[in-house]
Amino acid sequence: MLELDLSADIQALRSTFNDIRSVVDVDALAAEIARLSEEAGAPDLWDDPEKAQKVTSALSHRQSEMSRINAVAQRLDDLEVLVELANEMDDEESAGEARRELAELEQVIGDLEVQTLLDGEYDDRSAVVTIRSGAGGDDATDFAEMLLRMYLRWAERHKYPVKVMDTSYAEGAGIKSATFEIDAPYAYGTLSVEAGTHRLARISPFGSADKRQTSFAAVEVIPVMEEAVEVEVPESDIRVDVFRSSGPGGQSVNTTDSAVRITHIPTGIVVSMQNEKSQIQNRAAAMRVLQTRLMLLQREEEAAKKKELAGVITASWGDQMRSYFLYGQQLVKDLRTGHEVGNPAVVFDGDLDGFIAAGIRWRKRKDDDD
Repeated sequence: MLELDLSADIQALRSTFNDIRSVVDVDALAAEIARLSEEAGAPDLWDDPEKAQKVTSALSHRQSEMSRINAVAQRLDDLEVLVELANEMDDEESAGEARRELAELEQVIGDLEVQTLLDGEYDDRSAVVTIRSGAGGDDATDFAEMLLRMYLRWAERHKYPVKVMDTSYAEGAGIKSATFEIDAPYAYGTLSVEAGTHRLARISPFGSADKRQTSFAAVEVIPVMEEAVEVEVPESDIRVDVFRSSGPGGQSVNTTDSAVRITHIPTGIVVSMQNEKSQIQNRAAAMRVLQTRLMLLQREEEAAKKKELAGVITASWGDQMRSYFLYGQQLVKDLRTGHEVGNPAVVFDGDLDGFIAAGIRWRKRKDDDD
């Protein structure tokens, strides 16, 4: 006779889930959705396309968050019914399904619990991520492209919309840099722990001596600002260059000079955009990213926290936060949290949630200690 008893496990999950609902404040979230829905239904909404985009994006984000909460609540109820059914029918197949669902719910609720730790000023925003190759020649540019694919696969796993805004290809293998936007609730708070220098150690596929090669790439993460950032950038402080968008190997993918590169002369910050079709659109997108970076820089200086948000990342020895070993022991290890995975292939295929969760908890403990 089958006696499946998951009551203690389910009760523990319900307790954690209720704490999450309290932190999220489901009633306030529902009220916000109602308010945004009313705005989105206004007949003159699209008279101002920029405002309409902000309203519909905010509504989509809030609805997505509410859907996740409601889906977990329903799955907990269904799990209890499944356990009861398995016992009544003496059905081992249903019991196995219940155990698998319990394990999945533990993962889902664990992810939601981590999200409740994201209480920074911009944590709930979408994110703009920039990857830059560092020291290491062809290995470094190849590594930068591996990281780009890793983050795009991570977003794909979570069904997060992604827009690649700019890619600078290397003359040899890989990329010099890439910038992309992930449009999802809490994307910035989630991915901000990925900012820093990443280090790759492997037998170089580009050398003939089969020697171990160490290369570096920098990851920068900044929030997407829903409204204009209040940072004035005088025209005299910037240099604007226009050029043709290019693909792998330097080939031109656009016959007009629509790509834009803006250099902020006082700080040396450089922003390139080539995703949009027109020069005007690319310039506007580049200016938004530049203003955000300058705003974060101001806040860092004011708070005397040099690396609080985007940080200054050198992509070299002494600044690395994660190491990827593709020889010998085959390991990916985060140097801040100690979290490690013995299968680099799955990490490069986007399985980053363990590293991200450990990073968020590490940052929360660090902030509490400070």
